[in-house]
Amino acid sequence: MERHQVAVYVGALLAGAAVGRLAPGAGPGLEHAINPVLAALLYVTFLQVPAAELGRSLRAGRFLGAALVVNFVVVPLVVAAMFVFLPADQAVRLGVLLVLLTPCVDYVIVFSGLAGGDSRRLLAATPLLLVAQILLLPGFLWLFLGSELAEIVEVGPFAEAFVVLIVIPLALAWLTQAWAARRRTGQRVSDAVGTLMVPLMAATLLTVVASQVPKLGDGLATVARVVPFYVLFLVVMAFAGLAVARLFRLDVAEGRAIVFSGATRNSLVVLPLALALPDALAIAAVVVVTQTLVEVVGMVLYVRAVPRLLPAR
Repeated sequence: MERHQVAVYVGALLAGAAVGRLAPGAGPGLEHAINPVLAALLYVTFLQVPAAELGRSLRAGRFLGAALVVNFVVVPLVVAAMFVFLPADQAVRLGVLLVLLTPCVDYVIVFSGLAGGDSRRLLAATPLLLVAQILLLPGFLWLFLGSELAEIVEVGPFAEAFVVLIVIPLALAWLTQAWAARRRTGQRVSDAVGTLMVPLMAATLLTVVASQVPKLGDGLATVARVVPFYVLFLVVMAFAGLAVARLFRLDVAEGRAIVFSGATRNSLVVLPLALALPDALAIAAVVVVTQTLVEVVGMVLYVRAVPRLLPAR
């Protein structure tokens, strides 16, 4: 399933869109299934983020510096340049900001490895990237939206989604890692749960799209208008990541990993926050999921293109 994950995800998105269009009455029922499926998926996702590697990541000075700069300096600047050209719809803008301002911490490691990137370094950096984006995202949103943020985001549901769907799965995942490090049974459980990543991702995409499509109304054309921005982001970040890798004088494998880190985004982790928005802003969740569709296709191209941008010496 991992070898064919792109096809699986695209199939799930198309199936969800078909269900949403052909059986819109199923939307409310499917919406109740989103949180359990998403919580399970995030637990499995966070299980791949090794808490024990946090200390080692802090010792990889140049690589870690490059990862932080590309994700929390370069990416916000690229997003700022695109922001003024985005559709004026508040929900669309918020969805784009949520997904583009948060770096990926899961399948980026797989795709980077396929392109000859240093997956070990990237894996070690993921805990710090995850913590940093959680801490910095509110500030970034305020910088982009200012006083509008208080008007469109209700703190209560937002905070509840953050605790229930991010903090709790993250804590459980790191407790599972501690169990796996001490007991063989824990290791077996951890390995077994890790195999569920692709089917849970597919189930989440199908459920979210099928439940949100009936809410779109005439908004589908608006969602389609953000696709070129996601494509442009992937193109720009390929060269921006390359520039950062050269600035920090990284070797080829580390440089490839930085390019992937800057380009891939954390749609799964911010999806609960988009789903916690009021119904009037429901389109934000579809905007986030749309980025996933563009990205998984883009990653297939990246696996071929990045080794040419950064050829082996």
